[in-house]
Amino acid sequence: MRKKFYDTAVKQEKAVLVGIVTPDETDAQEREYLEELEFLVDTAGGDTVKNFTQKMQRPDRATFVGSGKLEEIRDYVKAEEIDMVVFDDELSPSQLRNIEREIGVKILDRSNLILDIFARRAQTAQAKTQVELAQLQYLLPRLTRLWTHLERQKGGIGMRGPGESQIETDRRLILNKISLLKEKLKHIDRQNETQRKNRQQLVRVALVGYTNVGKSTIMNMISKSEVFAENKLFATLDTTVRKVVVENLPFLLSDTVGFIRKLPHHLVECFKSTLDEVREADILVHVVDVSHPNFEDQIRTVNETLKDLGAIDKPVITVFNKIDAYQPVTHHPEDPAQQLTIEDFKHSWMAANNSPAIFISALKKENVDEFRKLLYDKVIAIHTERYPYDNLLY
Repeated sequence: MRKKFYDTAVKQEKAVLVGIVTPDETDAQEREYLEELEFLVDTAGGDTVKNFTQKMQRPDRATFVGSGKLEEIRDYVKAEEIDMVVFDDELSPSQLRNIEREIGVKILDRSNLILDIFARRAQTAQAKTQVELAQLQYLLPRLTRLWTHLERQKGGIGMRGPGESQIETDRRLILNKISLLKEKLKHIDRQNETQRKNRQQLVRVALVGYTNVGKSTIMNMISKSEVFAENKLFATLDTTVRKVVVENLPFLLSDTVGFIRKLPHHLVECFKSTLDEVREADILVHVVDVSHPNFEDQIRTVNETLKDLGAIDKPVITVFNKIDAYQPVTHHPEDPAQQLTIEDFKHSWMAANNSPAIFISALKKENVDEFRKLLYDKVIAIHTERYPYDNLLY
């Protein structure tokens, strides 16, 4: 008798993306935003089938997009058997409820999608706790949706106070859980603070940058370690610290979580303790994907996040990475034939404004020695200032 084999692979969910173009955004910017959202969906394991955009002064308070566009999305979802609709902005609880009622499939917003990716990627106890806390804070105002998983967890007998509705019970349980997670994070933070105090004698360098710019690849290249690196958004969540020696000079190098446009507020707050390595670093190495068409916007996003963290005034080395993937771009719209090459770029105002700057390919090991020399010069300057009577010869 022939054996039957069943496909046990998880079905890849089909998704459509929705974004709006406001007066202060261009069509090109919105396309770039949706491409990033598509990358997020791909990182989460989904398959994007179609994008929907609409020009509006501001999002509709009830349904985010207009009623006509919502009907168009609903009809397409039903016709193509789409599994989920992902919106490029955070939806309010009422918007989420109204859209879900109209379309009839799973509705996610950008924040929910990023939280889901973080939950998949978290490895350490600290990262898992931070993500769980952010998820609960995000879900708390959205309790009017069915919380069937909570009902299964707590049961019904003895858990409901007199005259207390189901929604109030769930809210109380979530608030209690949030309180416990915050206490757990405080305990983890105290442990991490002790570890950082034990490392204070060494100069500390932190890799920062937009997500997926090659920070972990640079970390592996400089420290000769095996930090997980992948062409996915948020491949690294947990801060990794390695002791590095360049020309007999030891220092600490840390790889941090990548930043991204419209990072959920709750997530930023929860991960501030993880980013203590950034706040307490002596030198920041800002890694930029020079091959990305909108790397200038990514630089601004990173700088704004560093400002929020109180780390914008630290010494910075700008590393323009992925020069092997760079494609010459048109610099003057009136003269399309004039292309800006990497050599031109090195002498441009962008390089001058982000000085000291170095152009490398961490993947192809191009200009790595120059980068090591620049990093060494910055570290030895701080070390000499901190320990002027150090007898070690470097």
